[in-house]
Amino acid sequence: MARTPSTMLALGTSAPDFDLADYDGRRHRLADFAPSPALLVAFICEHCPFVRHVREEFARFARDYAPRGLATIAINSNDLEAYPQDGPDAMREEARSLGYVFPYLIDAAQEAARAYRAACTPDFFLFDAGRRLVYRGQFDDSRPGNGRPVTGADLRRAVDAVLAGRPVDPEQYPSLGCNIKWKPGLEPDYVAR
Repeated sequence: MARTPSTMLALGTSAPDFDLADYDGRRHRLADFAPSPALLVAFICEHCPFVRHVREEFARFARDYAPRGLATIAINSNDLEAYPQDGPDAMREEARSLGYVFPYLIDAAQEAARAYRAACTPDFFLFDAGRRLVYRGQFDDSRPGNGRPVTGADLRRAVDAVLAGRPVDPEQYPSLGCNIKWKPGLEPDYVAR
């Protein structure tokens, strides 16, 4: 399995805007989440073993923090023509079976992935109320096969800090996962070719 690290977008970066449809065709924009004190943008997909490893705990994480004010958005930026197993029907089934309480969006043009400099799945970006990046990187230090429990500890600490009005620890570790499956010719300059 491919092992691609996240790019670690610069802290303080403003959340890039997006206008994307979910698996049922409903449109969602960054502005739709304006009143929340924290926003998490997660790049995930269906077939990646790294996402499959954390997805149950990620679903629980989102359910735990939604009542506390965290808005969560998941984005699938993979080339769905080349990877149809990541398509809308599979996304809908995953959201239903795992109890996702957040929109799961399709980035067909791969523009959101490029704007966020997303490189892998999963890739997590946490923004404060002013939509400035305060955390990017791993869910926790668990990976398929390393024997460590999936807890979401790194991301939970960051969200807890934001919701309590405290600074987020700047010592952050990249996520590691499958590379985003870019359409031919659309690979951004920040990923290895």
